[in-house]
Amino acid sequence: MTVPPGFLDHRDACVVVGGDGTLLSVVQEAVRAQVPIIGINRGSLGFLTTFTAEEAEAGFKSILDGNYRIDERVVLECRAGDNVGVALNEVLIREEVPSRIAHLEVHADDELITNFFCDGLILSTPTGSTAYNLSAGGPLLHPHVDAVALTPICPHTLSNRTVIFPNTVRLRVNNRGTDDSVLLVALDGHSNQFACGAGPIEIGLAPVRLQLAVPVDYEHFRVVRTKLKWSGGVR
Repeated sequence: MTVPPGFLDHRDACVVVGGDGTLLSVVQEAVRAQVPIIGINRGSLGFLTTFTAEEAEAGFKSILDGNYRIDERVVLECRAGDNVGVALNEVLIREEVPSRIAHLEVHADDELITNFFCDGLILSTPTGSTAYNLSAGGPLLHPHVDAVALTPICPHTLSNRTVIFPNTVRLRVNNRGTDDSVLLVALDGHSNQFACGAGPIEIGLAPVRLQLAVPVDYEHFRVVRTKLKWSGGVR
């Protein structure tokens, strides 16, 4: 469930207490209003909610006084008919009926990539590369890379693998399924989803970015090592 339109108007910042899913529910409004999100992790993983509960408890006033730095993250803009939205992690496209194989024709700008027969497509930002994209076998991207990753889910052609596109790309996905085929488009999981019929789905990087507040000493790979339990072997 996303927060209502106008929720963050005339605000200096938005404090989110919860997990990454809770933070994703305010992304639409935070991007629109250009309000930084201060995420305090009370969930299980916490890639996006970068302040621990202990840090917040010990120094909440310092955080509210601005003792953080802003990490700008690219977001995807998705258009399908009258539906327009942004996603910080990914745009998922699949058949509305989960048991159906999707037949999806994908273009990059005016160039045909291929027709995918698969369980769905994940179009991921670098920030979202550690989420659904990673689970589907996609690569990890540094969050400061301006790129889009397209990862098919269980493709029937085994050589279909992730394709990385530059920040200028405009991707277009057409439904080439049966006449009664309806696609489900989900932006950042269940936070924003809608059904799409025969019309094209257009995805590209949005002209604005999300302002994510992180600790002053934040290090991306320290977070990755901790959350993904990278050890490098025991010596």
